[in-house]
Amino acid sequence: MKTGPKYKLPFKRRFEKKTNYKKRLGLLRSEKPRVVIRTSNKHTKTQIIKYETDGDKTLISANSQDLKKIGWKYSTSNLPAAYLTGLLIGQKAKKKKIKDIVVDLGVQRNVKGSRLYATIKGIIDSGIEVPCSEEVLPSEERIKGEHIAKYSKADTYKTQFSKVKPDKIVEDFEKTKEKIMKG
Repeated sequence: MKTGPKYKLPFKRRFEKKTNYKKRLGLLRSEKPRVVIRTSNKHTKTQIIKYETDGDKTLISANSQDLKKIGWKYSTSNLPAAYLTGLLIGQKAKKKKIKDIVVDLGVQRNVKGSRLYATIKGIIDSGIEVPCSEEVLPSEERIKGEHIAKYSKADTYKTQFSKVKPDKIVEDFEKTKEKIMKG
């Protein structure tokens, strides 16, 4: 590690690759609430956060685990679950009179059509304005889970889907979407 009177140590969160301070400053200057999306191997977590001088304040939070309470019986780490999580937080935001937000993806890799953008698509479909290009959003077939149903019908992968049969995932997706939209 470098030492000496002229060496300036970077901020700890930047050093740990958790925060990009240039992007954060731009998001804070917009003075809009921001939606923070984080994905793990098992879940998608979203929060709507408002900047305040004494620290960020979390206004609304939603997790893909919350979908289990609504009746979602499939994985919480796939594209349809990410979309439904975005739809869920969008509905909660509408109840709190939030009309538009900006997206804070952090230092995660953002890939076109990924779970991050499926969550954003869910927020947009709930009626919240989010600045995002249509090119990066996943297709409707992938959001509904048609690719999962098609994959599960292959003979070589039947043992992988022994607990839940994903051939009805599209129908269950529509039912869960209706429950979320009704509130």
